Amino acid sequence: MACVRGVLIDIDGVLTVSWRPLPGAVEALRAIREAGLAVVLVTNTTSRTRASIAGTLAESGFPVGAEDILTAPAATAAHLAGARCALLNSGDVGEDLEGVTLVGDEDEDENGGPDVVLVGGAGPEFDYAALNRAFGRLQRGARLVAMHRNLYWRTEEGLRLDSGAFLAGLEAAAGVEAEVTGKPSRAFFEAALGRLGVAARDALMIGDDVESDVLAAQRLGITGVLVRTGKYQARAVERASGSPDHVLDSFAGLPGLLGLRQPSAQ
Repeated sequence: MACVRGVLIDIDGVLTVSWRPLPGAVEALRAIREAGLAVVLVTNTTSRTRASIAGTLAESGFPVGAEDILTAPAATAAHLAGARCALLNSGDVGEDLEGVTLVGDEDEDENGGPDVVLVGGAGPEFDYAALNRAFGRLQRGARLVAMHRNLYWRTEEGLRLDSGAFLAGLEAAAGVEAEVTGKPSRAFFEAALGRLGVAARDALMIGDDVESDVLAAQRLGITGVLVRTGKYQARAVERASGSPDHVLDSFAGLPGLLGLRQPSAQ
């Protein structure tokens, strides 16, 4: 692993669960930073802005700032700059959607329909009325763009259904295929590599989703590491389209895999 110069790190399920640090995660990230490796945190989280995520992680002791984080909303904003979007999402991420015009029902009546139905993370907002409005807009010609297509994520209370389940229904009903702007899209990982400033062959991606995090990165030539925390399930690995380059019990084991000095608690 001596060739690794930069590390892409998923947040939810890898560093934290329900925003609480997993054992050894803070110390491991400190060790990676102290070794001089470039770091970018990559997340499909759509309920918080980059600044909010950075603040929460920093309060827990993680050595990160907003500039170290690439979110699906931020990548989406770059992809959809100038578009009029009807947003279906749980959480306020407007700050990270700079350059995108968010269209409400009242705007649609006055100025015409949105160019895009933009789907973020699932929550109470994904009720019948909201999904039916999205379906109607797709029927009238709007593009379907999804920040991710995760089926579920893990909280302290267990697995929770995510927007990928609803996205599949919209695609089938409207006869369209969503463009995905977050993981596992190639564009998202290329943007992350650009932030790192290293080539794919010199980068490592560590995540808890075997398909969206690990195998998607490996298809670009990035070394993939799967952790057995967060949403990890053995049956998902068995059904996966490939095999991870490495599997660790947790993020705390990454410094050892990289041959770095083992972190100590502070």
